[in-house]
Order: sequence, then C-alpha cells, then structure tokens
Amino acid sequence: MTIDWTHFTPWASLLGGVMIGAAAAMLILLNGRIAGISGILGGLLRPMRGDVGWRVAFLGGLIVAPLAFGLFAVLPQARQEAGTLTLIVAGLLVGVGTRYGSGCTSGHGVCGLSRLSPRSLAATAAFMFAGFVTVFAVRHLADRLF
Repeated sequence: MTIDWTHFTPWASLLGGVMIGAAAAMLILLNGRIAGISGILGGLLRPMRGDVGWRVAFLGGLIVAPLAFGLFAVLPQARQEAGTLTLIVAGLLVGVGTRYGSGCTSGHGVCGLSRLSPRSLAATAAFMFAGFVTVFAVRHLADRLF
C-alpha cells in the first residue's frame, strides 16, 4: 500500500474533523440532540411540532456547506465507479443497517464514542469490520469469482 502524496491532505482533514466535532458538540450542548444524520432525517418522516426547523437547517447545511466552500476553492472531481443498480442496493442496505444499528456512523462514531457509549463502540466496530470485509471482497475476491 502506498500513499498518494499529491492528494494527501492532513491539515484539511484535521480541520474538517475539528469542525465536525465542534458542530456535534454545539448541537448536543445547545439543543440537547445527537448529530446522527439518519436520526435527524428520520425525524422528518414523522415530524413532531416544533421539531422540524432545526432538522431542516441541519440537513440544509450539509447541502449548502460544500456549495459555499466551492466559492472559495476548487471542489474535488466526483467519480462514480459503480452502476446505478449497485448504488440503489447500497443505499437500501445502508438504510436497513442504520435501522438495525439504531443509528449511523455519525451518531455512533462521532457522538456516541465521544460520550463513551459501549453500544456506540460496538456499533462503530461493527461498521468498520463490515467496511473492511466489503472492501477486501470487492477489491480482491470479486475479480477471482467473476
């Protein structure tokens, strides 16, 4: 394994991680809510009175932030190496996984681990293990089988 030094961005990555952590901390400290994207989006499917505004603002920020960043810097070129059917199946599997895991990587990995939640530790370990196995299977085993 080698590092692509021309695209290695440790400072930008560190800054992004700090910003994500700060946003998650602000949401829980100021609003008493966990910054789990699946839970925030899921809360819009069955909205409760007075609970929609902050959810829409949070999700809107996820869309607007990269667009605003694009005004000051060149956005990386998006590459799609999977077909449409693969993306649909993957999206459905992620959705099912977040329901079974009672949250997603942002809720468990960022917020749960920072609160020292044993459930989040187990969930994040399961996410990472499944990701490792999937990448290994797709990159190393799929060529041999198909």
